[in-house]
Amino acid sequence: MVYQPPAGARDLLPLDVAQKRWIEDRLQQVFHRWGYHRIITSTLERLDTLMAGGAIQRSTVLQLQESDDEQLGLRPELTASIARTAVTRMAGSTHPLRLYYNANVFQRAQEGSYSRQQEFYQAGVELVGAGGLLADAEVLLLLVDCLRHLGLHQWSIILGEAGLTRSLLSVFPLPLRDKVRKAIAKLDRMTLETLPMSAALRDRALLLLDLRGRPADVLQRIATLDLDTTQQSALNNLKSLVDLLQESDRHTPHPTPHTLILDLSLIRTLDYYTGVVFEVVNTSEAGQSVLGQGGRYDQLLGLYHPDGQTYPGIGFALQIEHLHQVLLPTGQLPHQTHSSDWLVVPESPQAYTAALAYAQTLRDDKTTRVELDLGTRTAAETHDYAYSRRIAQIAWVKLDGKAVIETVNP
Repeated sequence: MVYQPPAGARDLLPLDVAQKRWIEDRLQQVFHRWGYHRIITSTLERLDTLMAGGAIQRSTVLQLQESDDEQLGLRPELTASIARTAVTRMAGSTHPLRLYYNANVFQRAQEGSYSRQQEFYQAGVELVGAGGLLADAEVLLLLVDCLRHLGLHQWSIILGEAGLTRSLLSVFPLPLRDKVRKAIAKLDRMTLETLPMSAALRDRALLLLDLRGRPADVLQRIATLDLDTTQQSALNNLKSLVDLLQESDRHTPHPTPHTLILDLSLIRTLDYYTGVVFEVVNTSEAGQSVLGQGGRYDQLLGLYHPDGQTYPGIGFALQIEHLHQVLLPTGQLPHQTHSSDWLVVPESPQAYTAALAYAQTLRDDKTTRVELDLGTRTAAETHDYAYSRRIAQIAWVKLDGKAVIETVNP
């Protein structure tokens, strides 16, 4: 049906756009204050770029008709495209690169999914070329600042460690490991209890599933495990990060109430994360909504470097649609589109030139919105139109360029 958008697509009307821009503008203000610069990458990418070495499933990518020598697709997320750009077009730039984006992404709707939506809007950052505790803390505190600047309440940061969780899964035999991983990612206790494995392995799987809660409690439980040197190092780094985040929050002049939850069962569907991973979850009467997610990816950039050289990186993406739904009940978003300041009306066809010139003079004030009446209304209809559109003033322009000013909506 040509009068309907295709399945999984939707139109944004002027008020939708105004509300979306309200969110994006506030996020951009925060990104600028933290020293990040906007980057715009191609919507269209080679399929092997989008799949990030297999970390992103091919089934999630909206593929286009193949060209003569390459397979193409629409980006399902921005990190892979920015990683490609950082090690090619931006090669030789001084690190770290502080980059932000505001863009649409495309993800193929999965079988059985409740929503058939396939186009989404995201705003996020990538901190490329910086590893370590302070870089992790910067990105997480930037995320907190974004949510604070939007005036959000009742949200939590769920913090995990992909490398540590992955290594803790290494005790499971290969035929079972992926099933255990997926069951933990879906918080599927029943599957873990019925998988064919020893009682000791089942206890380990259920322990990993339950490593979630107050940071102090979870860290204490992890410390009881028999950890090797690498795992202990990851645990120490995670504890240092939690301490730094909590200490920074105590020194924030106007902190926004939120909860930090440590979750070693947090496993992202994108498989390129190597260190800290996190989600922002909002809780309301309608339930929980994931507002954004991110993490550290210290091997991803090497996939795109001509010599395989890699750099550390960490970032996050906020979901604009989810933020929109959470912010709507708060009354902060615009309730209506901007109205024009002036309606310029030529009093006769002979006054068209004068009216056009008068309107342009008004527009020379860069903040003034000016509409030109196109000569199809009576005087009464013009008044009704200006009133209904909340236009402040009408300028009735005569042949000699002089105008009679009438205030409509004071």
